[in-house]
Amino acid sequence: MNTPRDLFQKRKSRVRSALKKVANGKMRLSVFRSGKHIYAQIIDDAKGATVVSASTLDKEVRENIKKSSTVEAASFIGKVVAERAVKTGVSEVVFDRGGYIYHGRVKALADAAREAGLKF
Repeated sequence: MNTPRDLFQKRKSRVRSALKKVANGKMRLSVFRSGKHIYAQIIDDAKGATVVSASTLDKEVRENIKKSSTVEAASFIGKVVAERAVKTGVSEVVFDRGGYIYHGRVKALADAAREAGLKF
């Protein structure tokens, strides 16, 4: 029988394999969401390296948000990661939602990243 974690892993691998087919060499904006925090990083899969990252644990971010598990915090993280990416010269990415539903904090992060200059 499949546990919820097994189902999540299946969904995550299905999303990743679909992304690799359409990525065409673009970097990947990956999101990890926990109960208390949200993390975003832009990964260059060709090199296997993280180019830019941001999370609610960063010192500069903690000063600007009240609570780290809210939609507002997620949208702030999206804005920060997009600004850092544009500074390093990354303008187009593919969005990797992992196994999470495109809703709530994940959607807020994606929308804020688009508004701040990332294209996906």
